[in-house]
Amino acid sequence: MTVHHRTVEVDGHQLFYREAGPVDAPVLLLLHGFPTSSHMFRNLIPLLADRYHLIAPDHLGFGYSAMPPADEFEYSFAALAALTTGFTEKLGLTQYALYVQDYGAPIAWRMALEYPERITAIITQNGNAYEDGLVEEMWADVLAYAADPTPETADAAAGMQSPAMVKWQYQHGVSDQSLLSPDAWQHDLSLLARPGAEQVQLDLVRTYPDNFRLYPKFQEYFRTSQVPLLAAWGGNDEIFPPAGAKAFQRDLPEAEIHLLDAGHFALESHATEIAELIRDFLSRKVG
Repeated sequence: MTVHHRTVEVDGHQLFYREAGPVDAPVLLLLHGFPTSSHMFRNLIPLLADRYHLIAPDHLGFGYSAMPPADEFEYSFAALAALTTGFTEKLGLTQYALYVQDYGAPIAWRMALEYPERITAIITQNGNAYEDGLVEEMWADVLAYAADPTPETADAAAGMQSPAMVKWQYQHGVSDQSLLSPDAWQHDLSLLARPGAEQVQLDLVRTYPDNFRLYPKFQEYFRTSQVPLLAAWGGNDEIFPPAGAKAFQRDLPEAEIHLLDAGHFALESHATEIAELIRDFLSRKVG
């Protein structure tokens, strides 16, 4: 399948995106997490592009999208959600299913709160919306920095951008390490090494606790909309563990939960299995 690599201007910022599949097919909008980009969907897109119109943007400050300096743009999840909504409108997308992972989840949940009628279905792959899905020790440095942004707490929070931690996010919980391409974390690390990137990421992560405070509203959206939801979740993830996947069934009793023998970036080892789950799910829920 042909994959196109494009850019579009949204609110004065250049956003890069990957696009594939028939333009008249149901749309699947793919929203990546930290510290990666639409690159994380490189294996999944060809597996679905015969049946769906796939669009995977890089968030501002990530991948090949623009990265305005932190003193020129106020990085927050609210700002990225507004840009992503503007991106969909610029492309003329009126309805779409969402695939969310990590940072992509709170961005998507904000979009759904504002325009619930646009969301046809959700696939969440380690994209959290519940306190059940939080490991306290993993978030300690982020919370300390958000509460008191000093040089000391900044240094600790910046540790999540270190080569060791980025590599750990890919490798942890994966039983067969030979399935993992080093291209994935090397791609991310090369972009994190750009001048100014560390502060961009620190400014963004400082707003992460805002997502926790919105969890009740996100959960209310699930209850009131009863949006079809598939969790294709790396069951060995220690950032957003399996309890986060199972929690969706409290508000969405018909949510379909699949725990895979994979880690935080389950697509790196289980793209084929996830694609099969998506094809079955969307064929029944969207068409």
